[in-house]
Amino acid sequence: MRESLWQSILNELEYRYSRSSGPGGQHVNRTESKVDVRWDLENSHAVSESQKMRLRDKLATRLNKEGILVLSCDEYRYRARNIEESQKRLKEILTQALKVPKPRKKTKPSKSAVKKRLEGKKQRGDLKKTRSKVKY
Repeated sequence: MRESLWQSILNELEYRYSRSSGPGGQHVNRTESKVDVRWDLENSHAVSESQKMRLRDKLATRLNKEGILVLSCDEYRYRARNIEESQKRLKEILTQALKVPKPRKKTKPSKSAVKKRLEGKKQRGDLKKTRSKVKY
């Protein structure tokens, strides 16, 4: 992903903070270190229409009804670290989704491979024939 594209996406992100779950005692009960990162794909000006179509297809299971991608992170004790982690995850997801696969080149099996396959089939058929009852 181009750095300029990533920077413009970063400017469009919306962050929401909440209390994290799990162990931690008083700290976890008082600090809002969990981060929800929201990116509105449908209203984004950072990506082109063709990129939006590709992202809609690839991220269909991750987008909500409004076309917003939501990622949560509460792995770390500190909010800043969770923000970094969620941005890293988002970048990986978008990079994978925007990657255009190389077109597959059609290939034919070699003559020797075809011959070898047919010989194997013939041997298997002969083996099966020997299993049948002998006719006199």
